[in-house]
Amino acid sequence: MRAVSWNVNGIRACVGKGFLDIFKELDADFFCLQETKMQAGQLKLELPEEYHQYWNYAKRKGYSGTAIFTRREPLDVRYGIGMEEHDQEGRVITLEYPEFFF
Repeated sequence: MRAVSWNVNGIRACVGKGFLDIFKELDADFFCLQETKMQAGQLKLELPEEYHQYWNYAKRKGYSGTAIFTRREPLDVRYGIGMEEHDQEGRVITLEYPEFFF
């Protein structure tokens, strides 16, 4: 199993600089992004069909945010840690699988 974690410092700019080519080349089972710095609807990311996309956006525009792209569909997806002051920043996504949490 291969997992990649990448602080993209703004996914929209990263897409314009070859993100999709690197994504395909790395061929990861789990691809995690930090600092996506976008809101829902600002980018339609065309990943290969086998990937499920999970995004957690910050309430504040242009700030933080995370995403996980995975080939394995999880049993459950949770966003945040249950603390309102922190969960507004979109920093945590938890995927539940029968064998582990990611």
